Amino acid sequence: MAPLHESLSSINDVIESKPLFVPITKPILQPNSFNLSEGSLCAKDSTPILFDVPQNVTFTPFSSHSISTDAPLPILLRVQANAHKGGFLGFTKESPSDRLTNSLGRFEDREFLSLFRFKMWWSTAWIGKSGSDLQAETQWVMLKIPEIDSYVAIIPTIEGAFRASLTPGEKGNVLICAESGSTKVKESSFKSIAYIHICDNPYNLMKEAFSALRVHMNTFKLLEEKKLPKIVDKFGWCTWDACYLTVDPATIWTGVKEFEDGGVCPKFVIIDDGWQSINFDGDELDKDAENLVLGGEQMTARLTSFKECKKFRNYKGGSFITSDASHINPLKPKMLIYKATERIQAIILRRKLVKESGEQDLTELDEKIKILSEELNAMFDEVEKEESLGSDDVSGSGMAAFTKDLRLRFKSLDDIYVWHALCGAWNGVRPETMMDLKAKVAPFELSPSLGATMADLAVDKVVEAGIGLVHPSKAHEFYDSMHSYLASVGVTGAKIDVFQTLESLAEEHGGRVELAKAYYDGLTESMIKNFNGTDVIASMQQCNEFFFLATKQISIGRVGDDFWWQDPYGDPQGVYWLQGVHMIHCSYNSIWMGQMIQPDWDMFQSDHVCAEYHAASRAICGGPVYLSDHLGKASHNFDLIKKLAFFDGTIPRCVHYALPTRDSLFKNPLFDKESILKIFNFNKFGGVIGTFNCQGAGWSPEEHRFKGYKECYTTVSGTVHVSDIEWDQNPEAAGSQVTYTGDYLVYKQQSEEILFMNSKSEAMKITLEPSAFDLLSFVPVTELVSSGVRFAPLGLINMFNCVGTVQDMKVTGDNSIRVDVKGEGRFMAYSSSAPVKCYLNDKEAEFKWEEETGKLSFFVPWVEESGGISHLSFTF
Repeated sequence: MAPLHESLSSINDVIESKPLFVPITKPILQPNSFNLSEGSLCAKDSTPILFDVPQNVTFTPFSSHSISTDAPLPILLRVQANAHKGGFLGFTKESPSDRLTNSLGRFEDREFLSLFRFKMWWSTAWIGKSGSDLQAETQWVMLKIPEIDSYVAIIPTIEGAFRASLTPGEKGNVLICAESGSTKVKESSFKSIAYIHICDNPYNLMKEAFSALRVHMNTFKLLEEKKLPKIVDKFGWCTWDACYLTVDPATIWTGVKEFEDGGVCPKFVIIDDGWQSINFDGDELDKDAENLVLGGEQMTARLTSFKECKKFRNYKGGSFITSDASHINPLKPKMLIYKATERIQAIILRRKLVKESGEQDLTELDEKIKILSEELNAMFDEVEKEESLGSDDVSGSGMAAFTKDLRLRFKSLDDIYVWHALCGAWNGVRPETMMDLKAKVAPFELSPSLGATMADLAVDKVVEAGIGLVHPSKAHEFYDSMHSYLASVGVTGAKIDVFQTLESLAEEHGGRVELAKAYYDGLTESMIKNFNGTDVIASMQQCNEFFFLATKQISIGRVGDDFWWQDPYGDPQGVYWLQGVHMIHCSYNSIWMGQMIQPDWDMFQSDHVCAEYHAASRAICGGPVYLSDHLGKASHNFDLIKKLAFFDGTIPRCVHYALPTRDSLFKNPLFDKESILKIFNFNKFGGVIGTFNCQGAGWSPEEHRFKGYKECYTTVSGTVHVSDIEWDQNPEAAGSQVTYTGDYLVYKQQSEEILFMNSKSEAMKITLEPSAFDLLSFVPVTELVSSGVRFAPLGLINMFNCVGTVQDMKVTGDNSIRVDVKGEGRFMAYSSSAPVKCYLNDKEAEFKWEEETGKLSFFVPWVEESGGISHLSFTF
């Protein structure tokens, strides 16, 4: 294949059906921004990036690499225009191996931001000033180069059958580790095992770098190339924290009904772990595992059938239509969870005592465990009796009947997703039940690179039992069989978990890259056939392997660890500091994951002590908003929920995904005792900044875990300015919006204060208590030419993302303005003069105008006939 700068002549062979929006011109070749000479990798001729680069390391300019790509023409041209800004690093060793480590050189006294895997499945941010400050399993590092007003990214890649990550070395060295995951797959030489790129804008840096890799690797697609699932604009409910493994038709029905009764019915439901047919090695093949409650109990179980388990198979069509499941005790799932927790705590105590003191008389504790087990089983028996009280008017049965009834009863419910693990269940499939898929239990062998990650029950359980792995040649059949069945019973999508297991199962399958390709190709084909090509949420997938190999179709995925409502290690302050940790995960992971998937910030519970803190972040994150509230009316804070979602279950979603502001990139908002986390996003008519005090916890490299730092759980202060919003990153912004230099109306959500700011204004100071936040909306001020009236709409200020409720705004004459707004509540705008008249849906309306502040406000009702949209007009 010809190099990139020579390949445009045959572009029609690559892009089959896309119109050529950009004229093809002969590229102007520019000298590459990097130069490797005499042991130094320099940028822009003379600025050293890496010192003491070993002689076995090579640098190859991007433009000299041959490519074969299906990237759309606009992306190709963009990459071509920036080809001189990047290139590839490689190295050669004397002897081939399945795992090779080599220094790329060293850097010191240079600020960096990096993302590393702290668990097998999850990544988070880390900062430092030296190559030795990096953490193992670093996915990428961004260096700040102030002397040339630039930023440099070093991104480990996939080359052939090897996947790479960065790791710390001594004396400032940056090491790269390339591994195949199989002792049978060895290599000694690489030409493009890492990519390096330079740019004067950190956000453009990531966009340009991952665009270049998309063209070069041709194994994934950028977010801009893909459709988003319908749920992205909607409010939903997930059963996990609400029910754990006790989920059944009754709890789902009751949960959705409680939201409807509260005034906000979910548009989608995720039936999480607990619906599948699973059992344990040694169990009868056709018998489901029973009475499971807590996460962890199911992690050595395997999938025995693609069909639903007994709890769902036994559902009788029409059972709840008449009764509305009113005979079900909504507190039962929580009672089961509490009883199971009490039992597992007793078991853990027994293990601890035996470990500390050896075998001893534990008769009293054993008796307690026995009684708790009997009480738990009795509670399950009672649940089964309750669920048998449904109607005898049976119309079908099982999952198909249940999803049909659920949609019949709850008209606004659009999507029903179910959970499954990438390999079926946590420990894959039981080979005896899926002989046609050539399944076999494979040992789970962890890479040495994961040795510095956090202890994880899920990993321990998978290592204990191995994975029942469908042969990669049968991956297409595996996913199609599972998903086609689900689609046939009314399931519209899947939340797929535990993605990273494949890397530890590859010994007999050509290595981790080849195994992953086989599985991800099968998953991609099944998504296209069964789930509209888009309706999959990826979770436990935060490794570069996933993003480089699995994202041709997947367009949404988790960017944080799970929502932890308390510290599983017992720190009582964890109920607070874990929420700040979650914010950091999601914010910084979005910098790179957002290039390929729409960031999903995960569920939370509306009655949590930090629920408002979470809600504010979800309101401006740009992804779907969904909860995992327990059942029971006391478990829902509907006043809070209605600040996030409209009555019809849609949300005022931002048009992009939230990102940390530039002055947050190289800071530590978790435990430096001084930094506020600031994130920004865009609405159609303005921007928004979220400020969060996340101080109080962080990663401990010595203990390999997140822990509380009580001395950091303190009040912090910072500044906010309109320039903190990177206006040029708005995908929907016209050039005039990016270059706008006029005044912005600034609205502080917590105090309802308004003020004005422009590019020359001083920054405003902000102070936040521990676990506190504020949202600041920025709206360009419009000035009517004839009257000089200045006007800026804030939308419905009872919503967290108030400006997101503004659907349209137009100057309709010399002295009139029209605003379309969605939702119900208090509309507010700034107006320098009182309107002569105000109209609401073509009827004159009373309004309140404050001369001192310019606040113009009145109540807007929900208009069902127009989908909640009201038309406002103001005459001056």
